[in-house]
Amino acid sequence: MKNDYLTQKKPLSALILFALPMIVGNLFQQTYTMADSAIVGRLVGEDALAAVGASYALTNVFICIAVGGGVGASVIVSRHFGAKEYSRMKLAVSTAFLTFLAVSLLLAAFGLAFCRQIMLALHTPPEVLDMAVQYLGIYFCGLPFLFMYNVISSMFNALGKSRIPLCFLVFSSLFNIGLDLVLVQRFRLGVAGVAWATLIAQGLSALLSFAVFLYVQKKLECGKTGIFDKKELADMTRIALPSILQQSILPGGFLTREDPQALAGFSAGIRVESICVVPMAAIGNAMSSYTAQNLGAKKEDRIVTGYHAANLMVIFCALVICLALELFHSPMIAFFLGSEGTETAMATGNDYLVFMGWFFCLIGFKMAVDGLLRGAGDMRMFTIANLANLFFRVAASMSLAPVFGIQMVWVTVPVGWLINWAISFARYRTGKWRQITPG
Repeated sequence: MKNDYLTQKKPLSALILFALPMIVGNLFQQTYTMADSAIVGRLVGEDALAAVGASYALTNVFICIAVGGGVGASVIVSRHFGAKEYSRMKLAVSTAFLTFLAVSLLLAAFGLAFCRQIMLALHTPPEVLDMAVQYLGIYFCGLPFLFMYNVISSMFNALGKSRIPLCFLVFSSLFNIGLDLVLVQRFRLGVAGVAWATLIAQGLSALLSFAVFLYVQKKLECGKTGIFDKKELADMTRIALPSILQQSILPGGFLTREDPQALAGFSAGIRVESICVVPMAAIGNAMSSYTAQNLGAKKEDRIVTGYHAANLMVIFCALVICLALELFHSPMIAFFLGSEGTETAMATGNDYLVFMGWFFCLIGFKMAVDGLLRGAGDMRMFTIANLANLFFRVAASMSLAPVFGIQMVWVTVPVGWLINWAISFARYRTGKWRQITPG
């Protein structure tokens, strides 16, 4: 398939072809995240699952930095690729690689030095604190590999080659699950085993994907370029920072004050939710690359048609997700907790999924319009919309949960999504995103 199909094929077909490998790949990525939780919960115990769940509040921040930063870089690379400015594209790619390497090393050092203090500040239950710190210590050692893999995947997506990251994700996920079973079940390493399995699988996948990307990039004809450019970095940063904010708006960190049983049930619930969000996030990221490439190719009218197509994809995915959660929420929670799950843990997880099942269309609509604005480089209203979402959810959760119970934490989630979508959609309707150029 030609690399420029995002600017040539019919919008719906182009978005499906581009988003589908991303959806499947991200589902495989979630598979080994699920495997970590399921293997720990069933083979080690509920406290171990609570430790991994408590760690998720912190690890998610670093994942969001890696994913959001990669998305920001891919928008600039997509714009250069759509305009066939291959020299500038290559310069942007090398700038992104060097920046991600430096940031990942700094964050890894920070995490190793202060992970216990951070988990204490998050009010992690004392009985799971040591296991959470042990898990995080190994996780931070592999942080550069996580960043490397995410930026390389974003670069492949910027070139319209979303199938290549899929292959590496399938390999990494299956390898990770195999290592989980060996290290936890056979060698009895507990939460350390799943952390080492993730580090090894991600590291190998990152190195292999980097080698393939260098081979793919050599096929593009371009003149001599440097390896770092401040202007390209500034353009990426302007898009990456709001994207990191968008990726960070998840409810997981709000329940660390609860007892370990409730935290274990909620951890199981957000693992399932993370799978449900995958197609919506993929549609939003596809809209970013689609918008950036078509703006670079000066085909603005295709973007509006593509946005309507993206919303149709959201509706279809939301219907499938709602049906699955309403029918199978109990087996999904039991998959993580096993037969030994407490009544509190099972009830918390089930309540969360039954409620959330009806509202994934909202995050899908939000992701689609946010993806369009991000691809156009229209980051001011994008940032305002996501900040409004975050501030509402934090304020409402902190004020309502102590009075009405922890259910209020997830009641605020779809309301925040709706506020986010309304602000972004209003900006889209003005049409001002057509005139904004990164840098």
